[in-house]
Amino acid sequence: MEFDVFFSISQTPVDGHLPSEAEMLRNFFAQVEAADALGYGVAWIAESHLSSEVQKGNRNPVIPHWQGEVGLNADFLQVSHKVFQRTRRIETGSAVMNILCNGGPIAAAERIAVFCALHGLDPDERRRIHVGFSQGRFEFMNRAYGLVPRDALEEAAWPALRGQIFAEACEIFLRLLRGDTLSSHDVRKTRLTRAHFRSDEEWQRVAELARASDRVEIRRRFEFERLKIVPQEWRRDLLQLLIGSHDPALQEDVNQYLPVQVFNLSITRPEVIEDTHRRLTAAYHHSGGPWKRSYMPRTVLVFLNEEPGLTPAQRRAAAQEEAKAALGAYWTALEGTLDPRKLENAADNAVIGNAEDLAAQITQRFHPQDRLMLWFDFFNHDSPRVIRNMEAFTQRVIPQLQAAGAAGR
Repeated sequence: MEFDVFFSISQTPVDGHLPSEAEMLRNFFAQVEAADALGYGVAWIAESHLSSEVQKGNRNPVIPHWQGEVGLNADFLQVSHKVFQRTRRIETGSAVMNILCNGGPIAAAERIAVFCALHGLDPDERRRIHVGFSQGRFEFMNRAYGLVPRDALEEAAWPALRGQIFAEACEIFLRLLRGDTLSSHDVRKTRLTRAHFRSDEEWQRVAELARASDRVEIRRRFEFERLKIVPQEWRRDLLQLLIGSHDPALQEDVNQYLPVQVFNLSITRPEVIEDTHRRLTAAYHHSGGPWKRSYMPRTVLVFLNEEPGLTPAQRRAAAQEEAKAALGAYWTALEGTLDPRKLENAADNAVIGNAEDLAAQITQRFHPQDRLMLWFDFFNHDSPRVIRNMEAFTQRVIPQLQAAGAAGR
């Protein structure tokens, strides 16, 4: 089993305290330096764009009850440069990079090429960036960059069309990173059918507008003449790609271009996880070698209490209270009310208790070859405590997991 750390850098009040941006960033760097010293593999850094606090005042607020900013990292690559300067072993991962905003897939591919060229100037450099990429967390972030319906047909088709625009962007993004020279005419056409829509009514409305019966062709979103990104001679061994989508067809489609792993975006049902491993075992790009379970890292909320002066039972009870408070605050901020069922489901995606509890829960719920993205800073601005929890997990939980694994063999 492999262990990474997930960093949200979410600037929202916790117990009445709203840290400044500078405090948030200092906390992040202190925590990532600690993660590096403790031997965690990848620092997965959440990415967000534009102020969610300001967006609350618009006509269609997406998270009207959220206080503060969902995330402060708007540029994974700049942050990665600083992380690599301040650490020795840990790698970085984007969780996840939006390839539709900030210039779209062409600009995203070129920024990555520049980063890898600079990062790879040292011939001894071996640390990679793991670029999880997606169509973004909230649609308002893309609309600000012009990703809006262009006519009445696209307006009617928009819920289905958005995913196909992302698929178009994925092809451009991956082929440019592969080193291709291409124009928009070399890229797939978007054809919508009934299968793309949630209901017959939605499909019929689109088909009638297009005066079509079985399929509707949408003109390309990205139009450009032949081009190739620069620089061209960059270290491709320093880049690992992961798609932030659970669309089975798209996961397989992107692997015709490059080895693309899967970023597990949220709470995912066990049967979906196992189906993904089964499909990617066959579909994963041949140049990436055999598919491994670690190629789909799993997000896990960690509520660990190994504070001194407490008995194991007191630590367990304290961790449970901490989890209940944090998860309750999260769902209240996200939706304005607290749904006990959602609180329970969120707890199912967490490990809660003392070190012995966490070791038992992980052993029971995860495959021994899984890779876990451990989320220690979830609704927690107490940076010294976050670091103590990271230390306790390394020093007291992982040895128990290793011992259990050895006993199992």
